[in-house]
Amino acid sequence: MIQTEAKNSTGKQVLYISLELSNKKWKLTFGDGQRKRERTITSGDIEAFQEEIVKTRKHFKLGECCEIYSCYESGRDGFWIHRYLESIGIKNIVVDPASIEVNRRKRRAKTDRIDGLKLLTMLIRHSSGERKVWSVVRVPTLAQEDERRPSRERDRLVKERGAHVTRIKSLLVLQGIHAEVGSKFLQLLEEVRAWDGSKLPEHVVQELKREYERIGMLDGQLKQINEEKKRQLEASPEQLQKVKKLERIQAVGPISSWNLVYEFFGWREFKNVKQVAGAAGLAPMPYSSGDMQIEQGISKAGNRRVRSLMLELAWGWQRLQPGSKLSRWFQERFGGGGKRMRRIGIVALARKLLIALWQYLEKGIVPEGAILKKA
Repeated sequence: MIQTEAKNSTGKQVLYISLELSNKKWKLTFGDGQRKRERTITSGDIEAFQEEIVKTRKHFKLGECCEIYSCYESGRDGFWIHRYLESIGIKNIVVDPASIEVNRRKRRAKTDRIDGLKLLTMLIRHSSGERKVWSVVRVPTLAQEDERRPSRERDRLVKERGAHVTRIKSLLVLQGIHAEVGSKFLQLLEEVRAWDGSKLPEHVVQELKREYERIGMLDGQLKQINEEKKRQLEASPEQLQKVKKLERIQAVGPISSWNLVYEFFGWREFKNVKQVAGAAGLAPMPYSSGDMQIEQGISKAGNRRVRSLMLELAWGWQRLQPGSKLSRWFQERFGGGGKRMRRIGIVALARKLLIALWQYLEKGIVPEGAILKKA
């Protein structure tokens, strides 16, 4: 059977491109529905990329007006490549790597060439109308992506600060000393004595001081980020309204409301509750085959920051909103179980709570029985 070149619904010629990205090289795989062409260029060399497109058009005898579709897996390079491809007229999609089909054999071959050909084949299937062939990543605008930086940087700095505090405590324990790291730590360092009443060794003292200086620097940077976040909210009344609205609910603080808006609710549009749970990776994943019925837990395929935040909020919801319908449901269903049962139940509560907060923001429906803070 003779294959014909791929054409879209309007009858135009189509060129497909898959990009297999690495730190040093880009593996390009071109196709027109029946022929394939593979090339390797230096990572980030967009001039060489455009030259290869021109050469491939001539090689496949495609006109300059042919439509071009491309794809690559989401990863370290982020979305700048997607924006570049869109800017030169290429219809690109960013693919979730975990959703790509793989051979289920115990051992399977994997190379950049094989991955590139696989991506190209799936791109053609997707463009032909097979939408569920993989999961497509929703790409934020440059402004939306930039708005998330303060909260993400803050999380990293808080974690780094905790590491320095732990390091100081560990150094003190080595000398038989248990002390808290507070504002008067330097004064404490001069007065504290080791287990035998002697002064701390000189090099230990100097290391402790340097660690404490790093904490002070981090505190200054955290203060700057908080000021940036305030200015950012003042410049965006719509987002400010959402943050303030979430803050009205007891158990949802200013940091949690900020993260929920800028990581999730502020730039995503959801049509139903399934999309809300799925985007956070909190959707259940059943395994049903014949008489076998297994619940595999949540998918974990969405925003891990939101998922982690919702688990924290779910535990706090139990303590601060004990009279709400969600808390009563949790206690009736999981309250009498052991630790493992409660950990399983808190995930289900996190999913229900996320959906309830979405309905509160979109439709103004306050979670049943929830307490609102005084205005």
